[in-house]
Amino acid sequence: MRALRLVRDHANLAFAAFCTVAIQVEVWFAGYATHRPLLSILCLLTTIPLAFRCTYPLAAYVVTWLGVFGIVTLSQGFDDQSVIFVIVFVFALYSYGANARGRQAWAAAVLIPFAITAFVADDGDPFQWGDIVFGCLIIGGPWAAGLAIRLRRQSERSLTLRTVELERDRDERARAAVAEERARIARELHDVVAHAISVVVVQARGGRKVLTSDPEASRTAFDSIERTGEQALGEMRRLLGMLRDDDEERSRAPQPSLERLPALADEMRASGLPVELHVEGAPNGIPPGIDVSGYRIVQEALTNVLKHAGPAIAHVDVRFSADAVEIDVVDDGRGSLTGSGTGNGLLGIKERVAVVGGEIDAGPQPDGGFAVHARLPYRDDA
Repeated sequence: MRALRLVRDHANLAFAAFCTVAIQVEVWFAGYATHRPLLSILCLLTTIPLAFRCTYPLAAYVVTWLGVFGIVTLSQGFDDQSVIFVIVFVFALYSYGANARGRQAWAAAVLIPFAITAFVADDGDPFQWGDIVFGCLIIGGPWAAGLAIRLRRQSERSLTLRTVELERDRDERARAAVAEERARIARELHDVVAHAISVVVVQARGGRKVLTSDPEASRTAFDSIERTGEQALGEMRRLLGMLRDDDEERSRAPQPSLERLPALADEMRASGLPVELHVEGAPNGIPPGIDVSGYRIVQEALTNVLKHAGPAIAHVDVRFSADAVEIDVVDDGRGSLTGSGTGNGLLGIKERVAVVGGEIDAGPQPDGGFAVHARLPYRDDA
């Protein structure tokens, strides 16, 4: 922009110098010029301001017009026969319309009608309405053309700025979407890995204790470890497959769903945690986001019971209503967690509930154990 402005300023200076030299040649050598010394000075008043037409449009126009008025008054016929004079006259009007802004532009409401009136009164003929029309074309035409050019430039500049702003907003939304997707995948990975590792650790400990005394129970524990590891591996592959556009088979893999809670309960029972599951209603028309979040909340709550509650029984109640799904996971263990939510598992549950605009209440029970209650409303943006 600085380079373009520098070129434009030099172009204005070069044009003003050309007009100055050309009109001075006419003043001193043309036979239709009279009062040459004074006329030469007045011509300088008309051409020199052209060098400042962009930086000081109003002042340049006023000085040029004073010079034009002096030339017309001093040397009759010079304005009709001088080509350079006509060029300067028209270009001064155009430059004022193209470059004046703000209050300087509003001054045209007085200056242009005044110029039209002076032009019509200068011809010496009886007044006719056609003279007004002709004056509007001669005076108002160049000024209006410059004004139209300026308005078009402003419109293009506004569109350019708007385009830049829209691109910036688009980039910000894209970054926000990426951050949200990363957080969602992180929650998914945490749920999968934490659940699988917890089951594996519990089964490994139990299998090691009965390795010599009860080989069959030890074999059952190892089978559970193998099955849990395969499921976790499949879940992780599914999550990674969601990041690949060409991995259609993995993207079509079964999604976590509240309909799979019986299988989850069986898996936890096989891991040594007695689970009593009660489902009221059916997940008909439940939003996909609520469906996945509800499953993960139950899975994480049961994983916390398996990790922290010790010997306990977990009670899972899921109730589907017309506008929400309510989840209760209660155990009768020692309840080592607190309601502050310092554990990553409980923090993940709270994050999932917050994402869908739900409510959660989690904490130890007065008679022992730990309870998690979550309400996930059905919303259009869920």
